[in-house]
Amino acid sequence: MAELRALVIVLGDQLDLASSAFDGFDPAQDAVWMAEVAEESTHVWSSKPRIALFLAAMRHFAQAVQARHWRLHYARLDDADHPGSLAAKLRQSIEALAPGRLVLCAPGDFRVWTALKAVAAACGTLLEVRDDRHFYATVREFRAHAKSRNALRMEYFYREMRVRHGVLMDGDQPVGGTWNLDAENREAFGRDGPGFVPAPSRFAPDAITQEVIALVNTRFHDHPGRLDSFAWPVTRPQALEALRGFIRERLPLFGRYQDAMWPGEPWLYHAHLAAALNLKLLDPREVVAAAEAAYRSGAAPLASVEGFIRQILGWREYVRGIYWTRMPDYIERNQLDAQEDLPAWYWSGDTDMACLRDAMVQTLEHGYAHHIQRLMVTGLFALLLGVQPKQVHAWYLSVYVDAVEWVELPNTLGMSQYADGGLMGSKPYIASGKYIERMSSGQHCAGCRYDPALREGDSACPFTTLYWDFLGRHAVLLSQNPRMRPQVQNLERLTPDQRLGIAERAAAIRSGAVGSA
Repeated sequence: MAELRALVIVLGDQLDLASSAFDGFDPAQDAVWMAEVAEESTHVWSSKPRIALFLAAMRHFAQAVQARHWRLHYARLDDADHPGSLAAKLRQSIEALAPGRLVLCAPGDFRVWTALKAVAAACGTLLEVRDDRHFYATVREFRAHAKSRNALRMEYFYREMRVRHGVLMDGDQPVGGTWNLDAENREAFGRDGPGFVPAPSRFAPDAITQEVIALVNTRFHDHPGRLDSFAWPVTRPQALEALRGFIRERLPLFGRYQDAMWPGEPWLYHAHLAAALNLKLLDPREVVAAAEAAYRSGAAPLASVEGFIRQILGWREYVRGIYWTRMPDYIERNQLDAQEDLPAWYWSGDTDMACLRDAMVQTLEHGYAHHIQRLMVTGLFALLLGVQPKQVHAWYLSVYVDAVEWVELPNTLGMSQYADGGLMGSKPYIASGKYIERMSSGQHCAGCRYDPALREGDSACPFTTLYWDFLGRHAVLLSQNPRMRPQVQNLERLTPDQRLGIAERAAAIRSGAVGSA
């Protein structure tokens, strides 16, 4: 075998043939290295849909690499000599192949990054780390933005990104004269429901994916979730087809209904592109460009397009900057000193709360729930209950197919659980059961044994009880936040008997006597 100049490491969320890791790649001197490892499915108890998506996408990408006639060293889970961890497998490969250097596109997980650096150092092998061109902003650019401000807020970062990259701009002004069109979005469906919703792009598993499904069902049989309906895009052509389908069929109504919920309707008008983006099967620039082109051609209204682009160009870039400029300490934050355990029924959906049951059942089946189900149903309940933030983080990282730690951790620990004390959001995102009733047009609550209008008694909605209990437990802190002070003042209007009733009901919820099926 010819001397190996460079071993190019491709991680499971770096499936991009245009990656910076391949700059200067010479098939005569270099080789690609990929590894399936059990550790990546067990360091958190990953769901079957998440495991299957990563493995199927990796195997298809390996096929694309081989089609270029590039040398590929690919470790499969069931290889006889597999040591089980990414670090151990890389060390084994370095010792066998003796590469002149390792080349790596910057990882998306601090734990993985730390492990790879340690292996390279222990083996005395140069590790060349390259910027991830998949993102609009480098971590260095985000750090410079953060240093220039007394307080971080995504909205201002988003505006800078719009200007810098010329997205939805008319000269130096935002298209339509305003940066944020949320006021025109976020309606509920109404009592008649969503009506006909165009089906999302789904892809029947081919032979490679079927082999992965069989492997996951055997090797990870005791993990949560199901694979009966697995149909996520696992190749770049499939991801591009999914993008075209969203732009054509669902983007026009995305903004209006992006916060709406309806029982038994997991897909609605959302894009379902996050997994393909996070695996690098899609580039965010082509996604943003396709959405802007839909507005410019009159195929989609500005409010929907702006709302969607803000998620990609604004929020997605912002959370990555937060992650890489705040780790490793960020994961330990717990501003509210939340110490409860995550209820066991988060892993099964066995709860008599209709909205939670609906969100969890679809999560376990598809590895997916849209952002309001995550933030204002599953996340809200954990926040109000007072669950330890790292447990909430581990659950989200486990169950969703689009979960890579750089994006999942800030969204969960910061935005959802307020554990970072306001770095991600200016206030805790809390609400009573009335919010869920409103955004599901009353449908979840109509099929539930609990009443969102009640905060005390046997029929009181646990969300509503815990909302008032949360205000009471954190009144001192919340009263210092101008956006939260009116809600704390509402608490002060309650009588001592009402407060006692709330406390007793909240204690019953925390004990598991209320909420379990």
